[in-house]
Amino acid sequence: MEEKVLTVAGLSDLPEAAKTILEDLKGERIFAIRGKMGAGKTTLIKAFCNVLGVSSIVSSPTFALINEYTDDHLESIFHFDFYRIKKIEEVYDIGYEEYLYSGNYCFMEWPELIIDLLPERFVNLMIEVNDNDERIIRYHIQT
Repeated sequence: MEEKVLTVAGLSDLPEAAKTILEDLKGERIFAIRGKMGAGKTTLIKAFCNVLGVSSIVSSPTFALINEYTDDHLESIFHFDFYRIKKIEEVYDIGYEEYLYSGNYCFMEWPELIIDLLPERFVNLMIEVNDNDERIIRYHIQT
């Protein structure tokens, strides 16, 4: 898959972007979401979860490393935030493989900190903010 690019006017337009991305990538479950602090990673994951039918509050698992949500089909959705990991052993300790190879949606913030642990195939997504405060979202399937 070639890289695709979406431009959204601001954070409030991320729900529509999330819907477009999920429709475009049917069947993909592992999303590695990169971007600078404040780019909208957590907001985009909230939008993904909303599109997927999560009714609970979605928040960044900065201190817990992982949050689990349930969609309207009672399927688990996993949200990782690796920003605060100091040693890769912390990721092993949470049993990351069980989550990443579960077949469920996994959305990861700061995946570059665990790049060697990512599966062979995943969605590589980058959010950038331009001078007009627009979000440029680039994504492709990494194999």
